[in-house]
Amino acid sequence: MPSSVRLRPALLLLLPPLALGGWLAWRHWQGPELPGYRLELRPLVQRVVASGEVSSQSLAQIGSELTGVVKARHVREGDAVHPGDLLIELVDDEQQARLREAEAALRQLIESDRPQAQAALREAESRLTQASRERERREALFERQLLATEARDQARYAEVAARSARDRAQLAAGALAPGGSAEQQARQRLEQARTALARTRIHAQVEGTVQTRKVEPGALVRPGDALLTIARRGSREILLPLDEKNIAPLALGQPAQVVADAYPERPLAARVDYLAPAVDTTSGTLDVHLDLDAGQPADFLREGMTVSVSIQTGRREQALVIANDALRARQGERAEVLRVRDGRVEPVTVRLGLRGTTLSEVLEGLAAGDRVLAAAAAPGARVRLREQALPAGVAE
Repeated sequence: MPSSVRLRPALLLLLPPLALGGWLAWRHWQGPELPGYRLELRPLVQRVVASGEVSSQSLAQIGSELTGVVKARHVREGDAVHPGDLLIELVDDEQQARLREAEAALRQLIESDRPQAQAALREAESRLTQASRERERREALFERQLLATEARDQARYAEVAARSARDRAQLAAGALAPGGSAEQQARQRLEQARTALARTRIHAQVEGTVQTRKVEPGALVRPGDALLTIARRGSREILLPLDEKNIAPLALGQPAQVVADAYPERPLAARVDYLAPAVDTTSGTLDVHLDLDAGQPADFLREGMTVSVSIQTGRREQALVIANDALRARQGERAEVLRVRDGRVEPVTVRLGLRGTTLSEVLEGLAAGDRVLAAAAAPGARVRLREQALPAGVAE
């Protein structure tokens, strides 16, 4: 048998190991396989996500203007109230007595004191008329020298006294006349008594919902005590204590979605309405107030309820996006990435736009289709990139 024929089986046995060794050598020359991404254009929304609570812009504190004892309480937490609704009654025995006294005093003035004063005035005027006639008669007799000076002077003095009595009666009758000072004072006392009685019945001044109650029948209350708290209707808002690290992209008017933890299937639309002027140095948070959009059924919300809030702080219909785990040496709007080109690693500095915890927008430095590493590698090294899908197209 020829020697060439005898060598073929040996060569056939050597070929697989040689091919495997060659393939391994080639893969080693290509470098290690590392995870990475291919940049692409896609819609991008940047959000700030945090937890907050249901609050009210306006809470009306209901109290008493009088010191008294509570007779009845007509509302409790959660009750809806309207202006004029009776909330609390105080014991009013003393005020009722003062009102009856003031009413009796006014009736006495009109039915008794005024007629008596008018009668006294008529009597005084009559006496003055008589005294004047008597003085004239004696003056005539004195001129005819038929009467002594002393008798004439007595008539004069009597007329002066009668005129003084008439003047006093006029003043008294004038004070007691309709619309006079006495009637005005009596009606003022009556109005004060009615006002004091009305203050024993505490009514709602605003439309809203009772949030808290701190009083029960039999309790002694004083001016300044907060008996009830009412959240004004239409003043409900979302209070979001946001970490100061996340406030840079916030602006008034930005849209948001609010989801109550107790009602995850009932999301509500809202907008950023107010940013507190100062950061709480204790917690390092800034209070962000969100106003719920009108026309939404939000009656299920309760004061203090925990909610999850997602604020849309930026949006691009088409953006070149990169996964955040591919960003290195991030400083402000600049970062470094490791681009893979022709199988070799090269560092590239990029400028970022919208940023979040999963994705960021690349404004400069890269183009669509570029491949970047998500792992560390030395510049210039050969690597094989194992492409991974980019995270969902929302930067949060």
